[in-house]
Amino acid sequence: MAENGSTDTLPQLNVLAQFVKDFSFENPNAPRSLAPQEQGPEINIQVNVNAQQLSEGEFEVGLVLEGSAKTAEMTLFSFELNFAGLFRIRNIPEQELHPVVMIECPRLLFPFARQIIGDAVRNGGFPPLYIDPIDFVALYRQRLAEQGAAGQA
Repeated sequence: MAENGSTDTLPQLNVLAQFVKDFSFENPNAPRSLAPQEQGPEINIQVNVNAQQLSEGEFEVGLVLEGSAKTAEMTLFSFELNFAGLFRIRNIPEQELHPVVMIECPRLLFPFARQIIGDAVRNGGFPPLYIDPIDFVALYRQRLAEQGAAGQA
């Protein structure tokens, strides 16, 4: 607690809402794609985080997951999910705000997005795809390095 007995100065990160902004699942070669495969598919997944400030202390953060499973012969399935949240952030120093928005907010969204994709893949006739946890700190650092390199070019 703060000296005056109040929690008004403690850092706060609140999830006000979570929602699917856009979702697509494709099983373009069904029922052929549902036949047992001799070899496991190649699975590719891309991750992106988008954020925009809506008002003082409120941010919409979108976690975009795109992926596909392919064999040498065909695409088994593909998906694209934009899962977003509305966050209220208070009492975070300005220099720490960007990392909180781009690391902590997507970290809170990820388990729900992972479940949506796992269920969709299972409902598409395949074993559920449970995406491994994502290191959002490493992703954030990579994006900063890419932006720094682009700024120097």
